[in-house]
Amino acid sequence: MRIALVSDAWAPQVNGVVRTLTTTVAMLRGQGHEVETITPDQFATLPCPSYPEIRLALGSGRAVAGRLRAFAPDAIHIATEGPLGWAARRWCMDRGLPFTTSFHTRFPDYVAMRSRLPADWFWPIVRRFHGPAARIFAATEALADELATRGLPQTHRWSRGVDLTLFAPGLAPLPELADLPRPIQLSVGRVAVEKNIEAFLRSGVPGTRVVVGDGPARAMLEKRFPDVIFLGALHGGRLAAAYASADVFVFPSLTDTFGLVMIEALASGVPVAAFPVQGPLDIVGRDGTGLAGGAGRPVGALDPDLETAIRKALPLDRRDCVAEGRRYGWDRCTAQFLAGLVSIADAGLVVAA
Repeated sequence: MRIALVSDAWAPQVNGVVRTLTTTVAMLRGQGHEVETITPDQFATLPCPSYPEIRLALGSGRAVAGRLRAFAPDAIHIATEGPLGWAARRWCMDRGLPFTTSFHTRFPDYVAMRSRLPADWFWPIVRRFHGPAARIFAATEALADELATRGLPQTHRWSRGVDLTLFAPGLAPLPELADLPRPIQLSVGRVAVEKNIEAFLRSGVPGTRVVVGDGPARAMLEKRFPDVIFLGALHGGRLAAAYASADVFVFPSLTDTFGLVMIEALASGVPVAAFPVQGPLDIVGRDGTGLAGGAGRPVGALDPDLETAIRKALPLDRRDCVAEGRRYGWDRCTAQFLAGLVSIADAGLVVAA
């Protein structure tokens, strides 16, 4: 199958969306599919305001159209609501071609946090973007239900996976964390206001708090919390070793649609502490026993008080966390992605040269 994937989120950005998309592309190509990626690294870009590491493609409409026309895809998936996504959407709609989208990021919530305007003001933009899609890929049933209440009912379940060859228990600890006071409380993700990371940094649980990741709020938070260890972005074996070094994984975000880092932590044998909100509820479950069908015993703790959640999660059995984390394989997620695509030919259409 010839699949065009258009995304404004791509390497060298470091986040769950990029890891999901790049892994999915690699899995698809490994299965013999031909995938054409249209991403910011192929265009002149400008830094996104307040997110300089996110690059926005300039004047991409004609180039996106040319790439899609030349590739003549069997299916088109538009992953993000940025300039490339809008350009691909416009090209498809001008020709009456079906396409699918995915809802990765709570764009209205993020903009609301930075503008201090109501999130509801920004949902019409989201509805306009995703409304014409044949299907909208959503990571969880709860997210699909929320999109339906927002006027976007045409959802398709596309879960997330974890590299079980990389994230595993029993790894040697990261040298920087080997001799620190226990318990080691780890958070991994973008260091930005929408991740609510201050809730973790203010925690009074004894031990060592460690942040892996980078972002616009890092410099300010390093100054305000000098007792916290900020390691910056880590990749591959060093990231896996950081997970394996931790006694608890803390996920303070209130706005994530899934939280890929939580299943990476579980696969590494680390219990999760978080707020009882969408994302953690879809992975850890309200009772803490997980939703993927692992050991059926607690693998984390959710509580409106994050410090309480951390204390509850710390004594949990790491073997139960591994059993739950290992249920999230990329093979199943890739199969879900393929099942959700809409064939242009099946719709009785062709991509005109």
